[in-house]
Amino acid sequence: MNQSLTQLNHYRLLGNSGLRVSPLCLGTMTFGTDWGWGADFDTSQQILETYVDRGGNFIDTADYYTDGSSESFLGKLLEGRRDRFVLATKYSLNTDRQNPNAGGNHRRNMITAVEASLKRLQTDWIDLYWLHAWDYRNSIEEVLRALDDLVSQGKILYIGLSDTPAWIVAEGQAIAKLRGWTPISAIQLQYNLAERTSEADLIPMARHHGITPIAWSPLAGGVLVGKYSREDLEDSNQSSGDDSGRKNMAKSMGQLTEQSLQVADTVKAIAKEVERSPSQVAINWLLQQPGRPIPIVGARKLSHVEDNLDALGFTLTPEQLERLNQVSKFDLPFPHNFVAPPLINSTVDGEIEIEAGFLMEQR
Repeated sequence: MNQSLTQLNHYRLLGNSGLRVSPLCLGTMTFGTDWGWGADFDTSQQILETYVDRGGNFIDTADYYTDGSSESFLGKLLEGRRDRFVLATKYSLNTDRQNPNAGGNHRRNMITAVEASLKRLQTDWIDLYWLHAWDYRNSIEEVLRALDDLVSQGKILYIGLSDTPAWIVAEGQAIAKLRGWTPISAIQLQYNLAERTSEADLIPMARHHGITPIAWSPLAGGVLVGKYSREDLEDSNQSSGDDSGRKNMAKSMGQLTEQSLQVADTVKAIAKEVERSPSQVAINWLLQQPGRPIPIVGARKLSHVEDNLDALGFTLTPEQLERLNQVSKFDLPFPHNFVAPPLINSTVDGEIEIEAGFLMEQR
């Protein structure tokens, strides 16, 4: 068996903040049964304690998750030991469908949302506060200034942007540095073997600006672990039950495709070679990527989180990583496909040998 990649209590720094977080973040969107699926309180407690017992300290939730139950569960479960954890939550998604200002990135919703989250979480501060999704209706200046005000008030300590275009994050980081506001410490993005397009801009942007990428859906909604087959590609069932509902979501998000199923076949083949589960292989691949992303692992059952956490107990070989890279390869968008290193070497450098340089090495 290969040497262990890392352990849950081998902490990483969050961006340039100096904040110590575990290499796997516990996602708690499944805490609560309000959406018709998920974990009840007792099961949620078992999942959390398993994560904690292994040294985990990084927990992610949102005010929107399970209609607030996720935050409420965590408020009770962390009572008396709040200081032990790096607690992250989010705002932006509408929590009152009849109120136009109960959603969005603007200051009004931010202030209302953070106060409600603090009450549900039973805490005086939030370690990492996320903008949940960019809505294209606000300037990044308004968002960052409002977040900086919350830092000054001691209600939040660090800030992150989730599901936000790279150019907006980069602009925001530049403005924050220029004005002396709290910088962006982390971005959250969909990143897995079935969805690697963030490697074009988001991942290199994050490395350049000292921002930690946090990867949600590391298993592509279950596609990478063999949950679906090619028959599911033809299945037009649109019912709202648990399994079919999650399958329809995977389809709508572009996670369930012929290519992703081919990737899943390779994941399963390598899993047999290393005597590990497909989920452990998929998460292990993420942990070994150059951008050093931190995967968010969630679970509805205790067995799920136990399996995911064991992704830390081994290291894929360079040959296995290359097979996964090749089967999941994607076409770079313009201008990356035009200014790729070989073209730069031949048309910009001429016949002169010039070392790659810092920026190119990040690719």
